Amino acid sequence: MTEQSVQLDELDARMIEMLAAEPRIGVLELSRRLAVARGTVQARLDKLIARGAIKGFGPEVAPSAIGFGVMSFVTLEISQRYGHDAVAGHLAEIPEVLEAHTITGGGDILCRIVARSNADLQRVIDKIVGYEGIRRAHTIIALAELIPYRTVPLAKAATRI
Repeated sequence: MTEQSVQLDELDARMIEMLAAEPRIGVLELSRRLAVARGTVQARLDKLIARGAIKGFGPEVAPSAIGFGVMSFVTLEISQRYGHDAVAGHLAEIPEVLEAHTITGGGDILCRIVARSNADLQRVIDKIVGYEGIRRAHTIIALAELIPYRTVPLAKAATRI
């Protein structure tokens, strides 16, 4: 399903905030805490899911907690004759590649990757650049996470637009 623009109101934002804080909360408990009918909560959830505003309810795994304590960002320059799709297919086969985005500027693709150590990071980078469609990689190691990935403040701000 393709994402559609969704107008959020205060109730949607509060619902998203509660789901982010307690992903296992049920619709009935949500409706009780929000003081609205269960059917209203279910209908709004269904709408937000169908339009792509809510993408999932799965567990959020902390890479460092499972042994991948080194995070880095890698900008890739690719050979244009291979194209983004072929390179994305290669990157998708590497478990340590958490995400990849096409970008503007000095590179073609920006990846967030993790590794067990600096030595392991070299192994991951070697695996990435081992594909002939990738010409060069520029790596930046993240030292500390100051603001984790978050969307709740954005959902709240969207109600004020």
